[in-house]
Amino acid sequence: MSTRIASRAPAHIHSLSPYQPGKPISELARETGIPESEIVKLASNENPLGMSPKARAAAVAALEEGARYPDGNAFALKAALARKYGVDEAQLVIGNGSNDVLEIAAQAFLAPDASAVFAQYSFAVYPLATIARGARCIQVPAKNYGHDLDAMFRAIDQSTRIVFIANPNNPTGTFLPGNEIEAFLARVPQDVLVVLDEAYTEFLPTDARYDAIAWVARFPNLLISRTLCKAYGLAGLRIGYGVAHPEVADLMNRVRQPFNASIVAQAAAVAALEDQDFVEKAAENNRRGMAQLTAAFAEMGLEWIPSSGNFVTVRVGDAGKVDQSLLAQGIIVRPIAGYGMPEWLRVSIGLPEENARFIAALRQALA
Repeated sequence: MSTRIASRAPAHIHSLSPYQPGKPISELARETGIPESEIVKLASNENPLGMSPKARAAAVAALEEGARYPDGNAFALKAALARKYGVDEAQLVIGNGSNDVLEIAAQAFLAPDASAVFAQYSFAVYPLATIARGARCIQVPAKNYGHDLDAMFRAIDQSTRIVFIANPNNPTGTFLPGNEIEAFLARVPQDVLVVLDEAYTEFLPTDARYDAIAWVARFPNLLISRTLCKAYGLAGLRIGYGVAHPEVADLMNRVRQPFNASIVAQAAAVAALEDQDFVEKAAENNRRGMAQLTAAFAEMGLEWIPSSGNFVTVRVGDAGKVDQSLLAQGIIVRPIAGYGMPEWLRVSIGLPEENARFIAALRQALA
């Protein structure tokens, strides 16, 4: 029976389905009796190397001030980001992970009479953030499991306020060369915000990288969203940031929740930004792990989508059945039927021994 108060919530809220995160290790341990130490989690695109040692030390030190509210303006973190990227602190928005940055952008620019454009098979938060504001979703069919920028441009109409682009894309790992995005930005109307979600940019090879932050000076309708939860290993602390024109950042900071980044997360992020050696180690582990997994997929005759992230999406047939077999063997990966891909699993890159455990378990599941 529905309560009267629940019936008063807007219809667009009732239409939402909650975001489904990867299964925690502790949950699978409870369900199966497998010791947590024997479970391999390759479901949430986390850094298998853990945290940067510098970030860990800074986080522990920050706990001494745990009874205090954090700096609501994140002065030290903004200063570190401004130094690293050569931007003004007025261009920065700090988030509780980059998901928060996406939500803040939606809150600042979307309304019930507006729409947002995004690609099929792109990050689930885009429709969630759009629908939560009562705005209309314009989902554009994918091109080779990635973004079709020409089709996305044609989909923009008078109501469109945001275009979301993930590069690399989650969950498919597809990548758009920088010159294609730059050309797209030059075509988009200046009153449409382009949110360039670069959560996995640190995993790109050197020859594929481009300087999106430099584009902000030319395209005042560009917001770049990044995170320290992936390559920097701070997923459990939740910290991300956005870079935009000062007027865009100002509007976003007006609706941003106060104290949305904890004192521990801010301290760890400042230290992590200075530990480039750790990021390079994570990227190297990712390159080797990607080769390890895709070589096994080729040997097993499986199709996969070439990925530029720290995960790879592979077609296994009845993905639900295969996933259950993997779980019974203590391996957690990510089924993506919710993205309209019921035959596929997304697998995060782990340590070499974790990848090997997954490969062996997958062989058994498919057998």
